Amino acid sequence: MQKREFTSFDVAAVVRELRENIANSRVINVYQLNDKTLLLKLHGSGETTFTLVLEAGRRLHLTSYTLEKPLVPPAFCMALRKNLKGSKLISVEQYEFERVILFHFKSKTGVLQLVLELFGEGNIILVDGENKILQALHYKRMRDRNILRGEFFSFAPPSGQNPLKISKQTFLDSLKSFTDVEVVRALARFLGIGGIYAEEILLRLGIDKTTHCNDLSLHQAETIYNCLHEMLFQILNGKLEPNIVLDEAGKFIDVTPLRLKRYEKLKAHTCASFNEALDEFYTRTTTLEEAEAGEKIDALKRELERLGRVMAEQEKALKEAEQSVEKYRQIGDAIYMHSVELQTLLNKFLKDRKAGKKWSEIISEISAGKRQVLKPHIFFESFDEQNRIVNVCVEGLRFSLDLQKDLFTNAAKFYERAKLAKRKLEGAKAALEETRKKFEETEAKFKEAEALKHVRPAKALEELAERKVKSKKWFEKFRWFISSDGFLIVAGKDATSNEVLIKKYTVPNDIVFHADIVGAPFVVVKTGGKQPSEQCLQEAAEFAAAFSRGWREGFASADVYWVTLEQLGKAGESGEYVPHGAFAVKGKRNWMRSTPLRIAIGVSVEEKTGEITFIGGAADAVKAKTKAYVTVIPGDTKGKELFKNILKKLAEKTPKEHREKILNASIEKIRELVPYGKGKVLM
Repeated sequence: MQKREFTSFDVAAVVRELRENIANSRVINVYQLNDKTLLLKLHGSGETTFTLVLEAGRRLHLTSYTLEKPLVPPAFCMALRKNLKGSKLISVEQYEFERVILFHFKSKTGVLQLVLELFGEGNIILVDGENKILQALHYKRMRDRNILRGEFFSFAPPSGQNPLKISKQTFLDSLKSFTDVEVVRALARFLGIGGIYAEEILLRLGIDKTTHCNDLSLHQAETIYNCLHEMLFQILNGKLEPNIVLDEAGKFIDVTPLRLKRYEKLKAHTCASFNEALDEFYTRTTTLEEAEAGEKIDALKRELERLGRVMAEQEKALKEAEQSVEKYRQIGDAIYMHSVELQTLLNKFLKDRKAGKKWSEIISEISAGKRQVLKPHIFFESFDEQNRIVNVCVEGLRFSLDLQKDLFTNAAKFYERAKLAKRKLEGAKAALEETRKKFEETEAKFKEAEALKHVRPAKALEELAERKVKSKKWFEKFRWFISSDGFLIVAGKDATSNEVLIKKYTVPNDIVFHADIVGAPFVVVKTGGKQPSEQCLQEAAEFAAAFSRGWREGFASADVYWVTLEQLGKAGESGEYVPHGAFAVKGKRNWMRSTPLRIAIGVSVEEKTGEITFIGGAADAVKAKTKAYVTVIPGDTKGKELFKNILKKLAEKTPKEHREKILNASIEKIRELVPYGKGKVLM
């Protein structure tokens, strides 16, 4: 059976790792994916960012996947943004070894606490410095506490004694007090550690889990206590063995911070951290659940059966309606056709009654002498004395005549019934047609689901793999490309990244380029101690010129110079102010005059996977890596129009089987490759 909920051991392990990773980070933003799941975007030390997933009642972990966010954030999300955005995450802790996690923030308004509850349906609650509830994902009134705005927050009653705080003697006495209760149940109940870890302890010790507590020896009880604490301290000391457990078919069934004996015969995928293991497990299983839930075959089959029954009932009703229309019309026609005989019959009733005869006498006379009154194909059958209704049979049609109304009014009544039945008939036809349409649509979905029951999850996992954010190398935070002869060339994006690039990532022997224009980036050739070629220097100069302000102004060329790291400093000439992101240059500058402003954008396709990658940089450097490229120069075409044009030109230069993928690629993949998001594509 697949894992459905966190255990207290899981919480302890994930909190241990989160303390090391996200403590002292700042909240960049808050997102709400659905009615239970939040994302906290956090900025750590340096350039590190984290995305933390909090799902009430289910999970907590960092994720390396991009998750789809709603366009309009819910009210709860907006409230959290108002309170938490820009705040500092001071600490993360587990409350009393329960499935409750506390996040402490320091904001402009004071100290705030975000409480994540992973038991039951779960909840996420924001509490202020006075322990009053500011916001909650779900407001509730309960027997033991209330979760209401403005009320003091209180924790749910404990699921058991805290195993981290219980003494050995208290443990032994508590276990003994359960007498004839099975030991596995006793451990799960009074410590609240859950059935899996209660069983694991007994498995490791070779103690039958069904043993009654009063049958345990003192030695066995002590070894249970010791084993429990060994597992606890293994987690608390960070000696984790994070792994995902797979069944024989390769399906994920559990994720654990330690290797468990219960799974020793099953395959396990080892991960670098418990957060990584949780991320892979829950992201994958959630994706598969959504893919399978989209078109459940059993549900579609049940719907087909239901619609089939509805159609059968509607067809029966339709047939009855058709019969009713015809029957009432025929009765009306019969009344007119045999009006003389029927009127004679009615007159007999009315005349004899007026003469003072009893109804019984009249009926007896008509029944006895009906052949003199009626023709052979017209029969008097009965009379309803109370309602004055004469029941007759005319040419096989049985119907009633109201003695209190004239004959033609009776006929009109049946014609009206025929009209009403006809209207019902039209409605029945429309309803049947609608049901048939739904049946056909559902049948098509059922056949598609049958055909794709193995393909759809596979496709979902393929799309999921594309959404995984790959860990960036340091230079991927900047603009960069590889020269035609293999040198890494890196450029700043703004004043801050210029400062970081020169101070942190530039070393002696690297060469630094700058266009002779205010507002140009620093461009660094990472030489690795080797001598770059003239071609490499030319490509770096073109990169520096292209991303300068000259591109925005429409220059055709610009002068560029290069210097060494030793020539850069923050101390300018006497009294000269060197702003953030700028550096003063000492000594001789090596000029590269009239450097053309141009860049190239190319696309490469991985042969095995078919994955497409866009590359940008100096024209000759891109040409050296792919035949499918376009050259862009300064121009007035902007944004989507330019980017779509680039994709179109690239698609034309690639084999047919890859064109659609390139045309449908996100324009975001090439946006940063184009200076100022504007230009002109050379034909």
